[in-house]
Amino acid sequence: MVIRLNIVTRMLPRAWYYFRVGYSTYLTFALGYASTLVTVYYLAIRNLPSIENLFPKFGEFSVISTVVGVPIAVLIGWLHLKRSSLWKAELDISAEAHPYNYKLQPGYTSEVYYPAFEILLRLVRNISDKEGVLTEADKRDLIRLEEKMKILIAGGVVGTPRRSRI
Repeated sequence: MVIRLNIVTRMLPRAWYYFRVGYSTYLTFALGYASTLVTVYYLAIRNLPSIENLFPKFGEFSVISTVVGVPIAVLIGWLHLKRSSLWKAELDISAEAHPYNYKLQPGYTSEVYYPAFEILLRLVRNISDKEGVLTEADKRDLIRLEEKMKILIAGGVVGTPRRSRI
């Protein structure tokens, strides 16, 4: 019973996330696109005879709207990503909220890379100390860095998230 409950509590948040992605990215996109075409055609174009002459049938309107609308949407998306400060703001907010900016990702990063980095750092510190090229300030910095790496490897958090000014 405990194992079954554990599976449910682990899978429920994943299912919720998959639902949100599928629903918001794909289902509502398709329904929203179709709904917009139907609404614009039957509530706007059908009530304006001068425009209805350009688009006498819904199918023609849909095809022309798609052929014209998709490139415009691509251009707007490109402008949003490449020429607007809005995308930078979105990324800043995402970075501030992302938990893995302050702890290690599970998997090879925490199981292999950082333990290897910690060993190499300790070896470099020991060799440098033996050779007499390590200042006390450098030694303190390296020890602090090793301590932070140990915290990360153990699954802890290092640093503090940047707080938004707004």
